[in-house]
Amino acid sequence: MRILIVEDDEETRRFIAKGLEEAGHIVGCARDGADGLFHATDGAFDVIVVDRMLPGLDGLSLLKALRATGNGTPVLMLTALGGIADRVDGLEAGADDYLVKPFAFSELSARINALGRRPQVRVDANRLIVGEIVLDLDRRTVERGGRRVTLQPREFTLLAELMRNPRRVMTRTMLLERVWDFDFDPKTNIVETHMSRLRSKLNAGFDGDAIETVRGAGYMMRGG
Repeated sequence: MRILIVEDDEETRRFIAKGLEEAGHIVGCARDGADGLFHATDGAFDVIVVDRMLPGLDGLSLLKALRATGNGTPVLMLTALGGIADRVDGLEAGADDYLVKPFAFSELSARINALGRRPQVRVDANRLIVGEIVLDLDRRTVERGGRRVTLQPREFTLLAELMRNPRRVMTRTMLLERVWDFDFDPKTNIVETHMSRLRSKLNAGFDGDAIETVRGAGYMMRGG
């Protein structure tokens, strides 16, 4: 795999790079957030490892900026901040995994390999493609297995958000913020209702459910 390491501590950066290269990976490095974002946006990497505390552009800001471009490359965030709130902040900013320093290289390597096995969303001429589902952002159309699926505007936006984050659990709070622009819980079943309608339309005539319910956590777009 091609892996980008964005880490300002030279000793840590060299330690990680050496281990990954010995494992057969191709490694690129950046020592600050701005340089890391520049390299990350070219889409040439399979996994990105980002330190949270970076000079200039911090790790969270880098991650948010990367996701805003539609880049879905898996990101593993490294941090010395191990509190639950800190981990939640990282995950909700778009991180796919979170590892607290100090860490064992064997665990870092295993987590990177797991991220590398995840199916990735493809962006092709403003289209999102996950498995057999194709969503055209410009034409506002959706197809599954070559068959047109007609969605309402909110259902379309909901599907697009899930497809930008394949194999990543999207919580109810995240969907309320990103799809409905709510910064509070309206105490209704608005997410569940729209999700049910979306799944009914998307799965009609197909054997597999394209969207998985992760009990007690949220929803996840399957990769196949």
